[in-house]
Amino acid sequence: MLAIVLIISVGLGVTALIGGLAIALRNEEDNVAEDRLSALTNKKGKGGAGNAPALLTRSPLDETKTMADNFLNQFGNFGALIEQADVKISGTKFLTICGISGILGAVACLVSPIPFYLAPLVGLCTGGAPIMWLMLRRKKRLNQFSQQLPEALELLSRSLRAGHSLASGMGLVGQEMLAPLATEFSRTFDEQNLGISLDEALEQMVKRVPNLDLRFFATAVILQRQTGGDLAEILDKIGRLIRERFKLAGQIQALTGEGRLSGVVLLALPPTLFLVMMYINYDYAMVLFRDETGKKLMAGALVMQLLGALVIRKIITIKV
Repeated sequence: MLAIVLIISVGLGVTALIGGLAIALRNEEDNVAEDRLSALTNKKGKGGAGNAPALLTRSPLDETKTMADNFLNQFGNFGALIEQADVKISGTKFLTICGISGILGAVACLVSPIPFYLAPLVGLCTGGAPIMWLMLRRKKRLNQFSQQLPEALELLSRSLRAGHSLASGMGLVGQEMLAPLATEFSRTFDEQNLGISLDEALEQMVKRVPNLDLRFFATAVILQRQTGGDLAEILDKIGRLIRERFKLAGQIQALTGEGRLSGVVLLALPPTLFLVMMYINYDYAMVLFRDETGKKLMAGALVMQLLGALVIRKIITIKV
């Protein structure tokens, strides 16, 4: 019976893998463009030309959303999350990757010594791994942006004192700085060159990059354009404030280092000891999964582990 289950699971996994790769490799944007061009040139038969203007002006090509994008947006602004992580991938491809990861994790659980009834849990963990990777990439990119911002403000301030306009100063920042900050400032510079007002371009950049210091910068620029004042001095003060806040955050990280390390050790100790026990005496460790009391103890241990992780995180997290 177990052999039949393994064969069926492997077959389903291979089928899903092939189908997912076929979907992932399909160029959705090209298909959308071809459909709209076909409607414009009346290649779709009678009535195609009449619907062409509405089809072409309905939304930009890069904003066309698939069913997968709409599904993911039910759980949050997934498009903004991908843009903030700077990952060139569609919702369909991302869901395919998550599904394939989940299936492979479940199949690996079935063919390994791990109890087969843990396959859904393992599949859920491996299926959520791409989401965790996306969140970590987003966090890393936003941290890089925050570290580059003080230097960018100083460069912008010096360009203003040298006689450049604010728009040209932002273009200079986009040319001289590194990504990701250079990418966002260059995009803002290009947007205002194409006719969007500078205030609106700054607001769009703030929406793309949820950074409090960047919002201070955008608010200062908008207020200065309305009321006047020395923008170069304002930018210098904002940059100095950001650097002092980074210095304070570094001191807090140093003071809470012992607590963070203790939390890692305490949280990693129980599962590590359990794996060691499984290696030494597999039957003895499996009693926790076979016996009803053992199952209750495992559930209680998991709940206590989660509560302990939340308490430790609350203690060592100090907002600056």
